[in-house]
Amino acid sequence: MTDKTMSADDAVGRLADGMTVGIGGWGSRRKPMALVRALLRTGITDLTVVSYGGPDVGLLAAAGRIRRLIAPFATLDSIPLEPHFRAARERAAFEMTELDEAMFMWGLHAAANRLPFLPVRAGIGSDVMRVNPWLKTVRSPYEDGEEFVAAPALRLDAALVHLNRADRLGNGQYLGPDPYFDDLFCEAADTAYVSCEQIVESAELTKDAAPQTLLVSRHSVTGVVEAPHGAHFTSCVPDYGRDEAFQKLYATTPWGEFAERFLSGPDEHAYQSAVRTWHEEQK
Repeated sequence: MTDKTMSADDAVGRLADGMTVGIGGWGSRRKPMALVRALLRTGITDLTVVSYGGPDVGLLAAAGRIRRLIAPFATLDSIPLEPHFRAARERAAFEMTELDEAMFMWGLHAAANRLPFLPVRAGIGSDVMRVNPWLKTVRSPYEDGEEFVAAPALRLDAALVHLNRADRLGNGQYLGPDPYFDDLFCEAADTAYVSCEQIVESAELTKDAAPQTLLVSRHSVTGVVEAPHGAHFTSCVPDYGRDEAFQKLYATTPWGEFAERFLSGPDEHAYQSAVRTWHEEQK
């Protein structure tokens, strides 16, 4: 079987301008931040980003890499509205398509199953239909004749997700309380890149955890990146919680100043070193 391990730079080096990129996780929880930071080190731009948005969206929006965002929200959880997303949105830096959370999920399901849409009740009678006039409805062909929203497939050129552990073949495991639909992002994409806290042998994945924790299957994964603390500053339970102090710094620091201090280095090691230095300064 194929060894799919690669570096973060190798993974994002396979992306290109204008792609539709799905980013897993949820808000400020288990986001593939090392992959997002690697993406920022490239010149890739004009992206359509599909995400249950958090600081992944904030970073890419502030850096001017997003042409269109498809999302139900953009939040830092403990800070309700992602501030760098908000600033970019207020200056009309990108096009926004806001979907109901359930419509978003079923859009991923449709794409994962290579269907053009799936009928859902979410959205009927709400303003989501008004602000997205391109959305269509369909009627059941059976006796009930019920009207549904035709949630469009959210097909992705590439997906980026972060998990607790993975093997070299691409099987990915979550050990926290929530899968965050990372499997759907991978299955909805033409290519998928999994970063993880640790790469282990395949047999180790089920040695101390249930088979149900094997969220992502190797058949949907293109590359595996070992990235310890690769979700920072978001949480990656049980490996670590959210770095609330650093997240507050991110949220309150002007983008240029934050990027210069923490994102101008040549690699992920430089970022994590800068973060450690900052924490030392706070003591």
